[in-house]
Amino acid sequence: MSGSLAGHGDSWPLPSAMNAALHAALHRDYHGEVHTHRSARNGKILNNDREWKFGSLVTVGPFPVCTNGSAPTWFFPRPLDAINEVEKKNSEEPKVTFLPLDNHQGGSSLPKLLRYPVANLEAASKDTPKNWWSTGSWSAYLGVESPGSNAVHFKNNGELYNSEHSYGIGIDPESGTAEEGMFYSAHSLRLGPGIVLGLLAKSRDKGLNGGDLLQTVFDPTSSDSNKIIVGGQQRMCTVSLTKTAATLPLPLPVGMISGFEKPDGKYLVKWVLLTHSIWPVVGEHAGGWMPNWVDNDSGDVKLLDGPGKNFAVRHKVDQGKEIKAKLVAAIVGKPVVVAGYAEHNDAAPERVGNKSTHLAVPAGSVYYFKAETKGDAEALAAALNWHGSDTTGTTIKNRRSTIMGEKGFGLGVCSTWDFHKGNIPGHPNT
Repeated sequence: MSGSLAGHGDSWPLPSAMNAALHAALHRDYHGEVHTHRSARNGKILNNDREWKFGSLVTVGPFPVCTNGSAPTWFFPRPLDAINEVEKKNSEEPKVTFLPLDNHQGGSSLPKLLRYPVANLEAASKDTPKNWWSTGSWSAYLGVESPGSNAVHFKNNGELYNSEHSYGIGIDPESGTAEEGMFYSAHSLRLGPGIVLGLLAKSRDKGLNGGDLLQTVFDPTSSDSNKIIVGGQQRMCTVSLTKTAATLPLPLPVGMISGFEKPDGKYLVKWVLLTHSIWPVVGEHAGGWMPNWVDNDSGDVKLLDGPGKNFAVRHKVDQGKEIKAKLVAAIVGKPVVVAGYAEHNDAAPERVGNKSTHLAVPAGSVYYFKAETKGDAEALAAALNWHGSDTTGTTIKNRRSTIMGEKGFGLGVCSTWDFHKGNIPGHPNT
């Protein structure tokens, strides 16, 4: 961040940063017996000398949460195919403005598996839609009844947090004195009044007979045990722990599980990311913007409607069948860089240093699928919705990121879609 480069310190925290902060807190403050994990492949231990603790920690978030009202309001990134429309004074509603174009003619630079380009229903405009939508706004957009708050709210970044600018001087790590000519400018994120970081997390360890380690570390009755260090600048944050009953819904939008059939006999499923997702290069699969569970060339979905092969063998149950559906269109935002740094670790000294850099598909990206039958469409929704086919929304069942799913990557919700019916505003051929 030297010279005129301000850096990206004021970006919204990545899921991996919050997960790492909780991991560090568990290592720092939990001193009891805990179940350990070792690296293995095909049931064989690869290295008996390396052990990992707190492998049961799973997280989702952070998301902005407004605590100014009678009940907390959770916000999520805007879906990229929609805007918040102002229909009348002081009233806004979500509106889908992008749809796949069925009658497209001519060449296209899209990958071959994407059969339909996505066109805008609206004329070009400089108006910027608001970045964050509440749970109720997402529910209205998805066309479902949310078990949580149904209030419709839209917020810009500046309404939730601001950028705080500061200058600094480079320090020589050996002498501890100012490094000549090393000045830098930085921007840090500062939350607005009544705004907190909302995070869903659990770490149930076998050593506690199913108990949660986080409840042991963060004692709500003690002011000394509710601190956590987040991010590379080692900022101290206060933790407020709330235990959620197993029967209560999570504050995440719930997707559709049925109703995907259209009058022309097509079964159209749309999947929208609530959180970033990472799909790396695996063998001959290109990864990147395209899920690893979609075939490179044909666009065929490779997910199953039941247990996978290895799970079926271990538990002696029937293996699931392939879901007959294709990816036919997509709206993908600019990639989000996910990186990090690992400090000294006696258990894994070779892991010290810079972590691998990944390019994640951003939250709000939209994927359009066509399923062959009603059953395939519903099976696909059950495989893609974070809550599966259970609309109570009490349990996270699917994390469709190939890596870092346990850190909150790859959560999405399903809805249905239709083809673009009208002309494209401003297009010379319409």
